[in-house]
Amino acid sequence: MKDCIFCKIIAGQIGAKKIGESSNFLCIEDINPQAPVHLLVMPKLHVASLDAAFPGDEPNQQKMVGELFEFAVKIARDQGLLPSGFRSVINTHSNGGQTVFHLHLHLLGGKSLSGMFA
Repeated sequence: MKDCIFCKIIAGQIGAKKIGESSNFLCIEDINPQAPVHLLVMPKLHVASLDAAFPGDEPNQQKMVGELFEFAVKIARDQGLLPSGFRSVINTHSNGGQTVFHLHLHLLGGKSLSGMFA
């Protein structure tokens, strides 16, 4: 999608600090971190939101959501967030706090997040 900032990052048109990458996913640092470690994990395929990944007739997109979490756990391990733990959050639509309409998972950790919700 030509106006999507995450699509531009994925295409290399906008710079971002890459933490990890696979053929289907990219992980970057959040530019406004809410925890010592705050990463964004996104599919390279533009999917606007979590509910857009489940239109009912796209099993590949549904499978992609599981793979997104699998990739996020790999990143969490690589970043030393395990075994102590981390938080994963997907904001969906405006009322859910989504501000960039490209599916992405917030991966937060690096300290106890008990009682906090970023």
